[in-house]
Amino acid sequence: MKFLGLVLLFALINFGGLGVGSWLMGEGPTSEWYLKLNKAPWTPPGWVFGVAWTTIMICYSFYLADLWSRPVPSKAWILFLVSLLLNMSWNYFFFNLHSTLMALAILVALTVVIWFFFFEFKSDVKTKSFLLLPYMIWLLLAVSLNTFAVLKN
Repeated sequence: MKFLGLVLLFALINFGGLGVGSWLMGEGPTSEWYLKLNKAPWTPPGWVFGVAWTTIMICYSFYLADLWSRPVPSKAWILFLVSLLLNMSWNYFFFNLHSTLMALAILVALTVVIWFFFFEFKSDVKTKSFLLLPYMIWLLLAVSLNTFAVLKN
């Protein structure tokens, strides 16, 4: 029961973070700015983002619950909070401030944090580390999309 409680707690936090990020992006992908933005030819259709982030946050919540079901070093707490803040802030910088370069820096930092989670705690959570793969792969795609926006706009 403790494990499921942790999964629910992290799911609530992670999806809450997505909600805050969504609120911070305002009109986001329907804004005039975004619609006129030169986007990468490999940009997925809009519905893919919702499916991807739902999958990512479910997997991430299970990963975090497994990691937190044992004594956790303080750096894991710091990394988790940093990842949450980076994830939420990207929306604001990209969609509201139209700062594609700062948004790219945020994505790169988030990618480093999530990959660090994968390698730093792999011996603790073992095969459950692979629950981070959807997040890791999505971040690589996001970095490529954001890099295109920086270079072509």
